Amino acid sequence: MSDNGTNTASITLDSKDEAILLFGGRDAHLRMIRDALGVRLVARGDTISIDGEAVAVQKAERVFQQLRQTLKHKEKLDPEDVRAMLEIVQAPAERAVSPSLTVQHSGRFVRPRTDGQARYIQAMRDHDVTLCVGPAGTGKSYLAVGMAVTLLRQGAVKRIVLVRPAVEAGERLGYLPGDLIAKINPYLRPLFDAMNEMMEPEQVRRYMENDIIEIAPLAYMRGRTLNHAAIILDEGQNTTVPQMKMFLTRLGENSKMIVTGDITQIDLPRTIRSGMIDAVNRLKKIDRLAIVYLDQSDVVRHTLVQRIVKAYEDTEKKR
Repeated sequence: MSDNGTNTASITLDSKDEAILLFGGRDAHLRMIRDALGVRLVARGDTISIDGEAVAVQKAERVFQQLRQTLKHKEKLDPEDVRAMLEIVQAPAERAVSPSLTVQHSGRFVRPRTDGQARYIQAMRDHDVTLCVGPAGTGKSYLAVGMAVTLLRQGAVKRIVLVRPAVEAGERLGYLPGDLIAKINPYLRPLFDAMNEMMEPEQVRRYMENDIIEIAPLAYMRGRTLNHAAIILDEGQNTTVPQMKMFLTRLGENSKMIVTGDITQIDLPRTIRSGMIDAVNRLKKIDRLAIVYLDQSDVVRHTLVQRIVKAYEDTEKKR
């Protein structure tokens, strides 16, 4: 860093093909970043040099990091991808991404803690259907519940519907004791834990009694149309292709649908294709539907969890 508060950074890309996709046609994406952040960008082959005020250079590095992450899962970047990331890095920390997305409970605010989480929140806000793929600890379910509670409190939806396939560890609902609610409750425990952090437990109980909060096994969704609802499907990687299609087509008027899943933890028999893997490949070009990928850099649990996730991902890549 120099005496006048400026800084220089350099990013080396994996290939010239990545550079072409990242820069955009006639370097349109670079111009958007340069104009928004007031930095000087020089692209030579597969290298980008960034020069400007230290804070602006840091923001530009964050933008390029997230856009590169997006490119791992998309064939190309859209100007909207660049605009969304610029909005995220330029948002003041105290207002998260948008005041309308903040959930307050007991004087605490739920905010995104990484750029990837901010992308996820923005996708949920801007799209009718959001698919979020990421490893454990990235806040997929927690932030989905936060969005649902926010929409309910704002009056944008009239109820919250929590759905999860009961396919874990080879067990089925029929083997569990109790009525339907008792059977499905263990599978939805992570969602309830998040909800009880954002709402008073007594209020959650009242909402459940009045069907403002509804829990349902995936199999019970067939034939329904869900209007004015925030619908969360957790552990979406454990759906089959027909189940995922059935679930997504339950979307009704003025509703938001959020599907979360970790495609490295699929409990289906190996001969059955995951509905989530199929969906993220099949639906990636549909308008008003967002697909967000989180990785180990978005893990917000114990720091050791991030290292564990990375170790497993590195092993999978070698295989």
